[in-house]
This record gives sequence, C-alpha cells and structure tokens, in this order.
Amino acid sequence: MKADPKQVHVSKEYAHGAPLINCRFDPKAQHVFATAQDRAIIRWTLADGKKTEFKAHDSWVRGLAFSPDGETLVSAGYDDTLVWWPANAGKPTPIRQIKAHAGWIRAIASSPDGRLLASGGNDRVLKLWNLGNGKLVGEMKGHELDIYSVMFHPDGKHLLSGDLMGHVRQWEIASGKEVRKFEAKDLHTYNTGQKVHYGGVRSLALSADQKHLIAGGLYKGTNPLGAVNEPLIMRFDWESQKVLKKHIADGVKGVIWRNVIHPDGFVIGCSGGSGGGYLLFWQAKEDKAFHKFKLPDTAREMDLHPDGVTLATVHGNSKLALSKLAPKPKPEKKK
Repeated sequence: MKADPKQVHVSKEYAHGAPLINCRFDPKAQHVFATAQDRAIIRWTLADGKKTEFKAHDSWVRGLAFSPDGETLVSAGYDDTLVWWPANAGKPTPIRQIKAHAGWIRAIASSPDGRLLASGGNDRVLKLWNLGNGKLVGEMKGHELDIYSVMFHPDGKHLLSGDLMGHVRQWEIASGKEVRKFEAKDLHTYNTGQKVHYGGVRSLALSADQKHLIAGGLYKGTNPLGAVNEPLIMRFDWESQKVLKKHIADGVKGVIWRNVIHPDGFVIGCSGGSGGGYLLFWQAKEDKAFHKFKLPDTAREMDLHPDGVTLATVHGNSKLALSKLAPKPKPEKKK
C-alpha cells in the first residue's frame, strides 16, 4: 500500500495507566513497545493487542533499542541505567543491568550489524557497548552540554550525536575521534533572564541516498519552562554540511521529538507541546509543511512501522495511537 499523508487518521489506540514517553516497533514488526512515567516498559502485540509489562528501572525510561533480529531489547533510563531484556519473553526479566552514566541517559541506538550499542545523556559522554555481552568498548568526549540524540551511520563506521547546544558531531568509531561538526544553532536558545539553555537536537535522520541529514527540535522559544516554542527541522547537505532547508510548521507550538525520512522521500515530524500533538509532513524541497494532522493529545514520541504506512505515537493521556497514512476503510454495509 502506498503511503498518503493527507489521508492520515488514527486507526487504533492502546491504553496504559500512566502517561507515555517513548515508543518503538520491534524489527520484526510483531510488537509495538512504549515507556511510561510509572517506570514501566509496555509491549503490545499488534496481532491481538496483548499487553505485557517489563519492570526494572527506578525512573522514567527514555531510550529503546533492539538487536537486528529483534530478540534483544535494551532500555535506557533517567536512573543512569541500561537494561538488557529478552524482547519476546512471556514473562520478561532482565538479562543484565548496568549503571552506565553519571546522570540521565537520554538516547541510545544499536549499530546496523548488531555488534554495538551507543548511549548518551546528561554527563555529555558518548559511550559504546558490546551489544552482545554489555562490555564497555569505547568513550567519546567533546560535547559541551547534554547529549539528546544518537544515530549510527549506515556504513557502520561512524556515529552521530546531537546535543543541547545544537551541535551534531560525527565520530569515527574505530578511533573514537571526532571527524566534523554540523551546526544546528537555530535549535538552541539561551534564556538570559532564567539562565537556562533549552532546545537541542532531539532527533536525527539520514536520507536513503545518504545525501541529506535532518535534525529536529525547537526554535523561537520564549518560555523554556512553559514550552512556548515552535517545531523546526533543519536539513543539511551531508558532504558540504551546509543548511539546505529549514522545515517549519506555521501555527504549531511545540517541539519536534522525532523526525524520520519516509522511503518515499517526504519528512515526518512528531510535535508535542503547548499547542497539542501533531504529525507534520514536508517535501524535501519545501520550507512549509504540506500537511498537519492534529493528534488526540500532546505527543511525546513517534516511530514508523516497516510497512511505511503505520505510525505509532505516545501521549500524555496514557495512550499509544496507531495512525495510518491511508484512506479510512469504508464501513461495512449492513445486511
């Protein structure tokens, strides 16, 4: 089925007992996972909606990453801890737990070959772990403020990390050295009155042809505590590092919590904040969003299903919504 963003609609919702924070589909697309403010990880089976909870963290869980075969899940929390899980177990218990950072862990990612896990957070250190045995294999230092996003390059040789200052650093994995830096300064604001840094690179994505890098967050911030700001995605040329586009959404207040580049080339952004929750859509060569879809509640994260048509979003109303980029099914006629 071909994706049609202008036909987007919520097709199903799953409920939990606490506000949700993050979500990811597993690599086999059998389940959708979410994290919640009650410190739980929730797994819903897509075929029948069966709900299973994973519990081990002592604080909110912000990061989720999988081994390529979908058998292992790693979670990262504000309790400074990484936890390895059997992703498909009927009664999941941790495989291992590691006190990994000196502060909140805000982002994790697994490498394309499944050998490595990257993690970063408030201690400003990017760490590499053996995904199979949990051993620390490397550290990369250079960020001035908190790390908010991490992503492996498809070549498996480089790692990208975005921080609160609006810097995206490219690292060579073999040497641990910084290769270069992309400047996404529009995603950073310093409030002189409150003496607060806010904004940051909340999400990173690379186009299928590896020619464009996008970084999402917020700009035009006027109140860091009241979340009064506007969503922004910056598009960079990978080779030159020049800013090609600034994707904006007129009339929307919020933060880009996640951005992805659809296989068909358009960009999807998940925005949440004082203006509610939105799915936003841009064409690569356009500044303004060509479609905005208001979600049932303020959104906190998003993931794209491998079918390219289904999106998962998590919300402050304790629900995970599945949306379809396709026309609504016609109601069956009564016999």
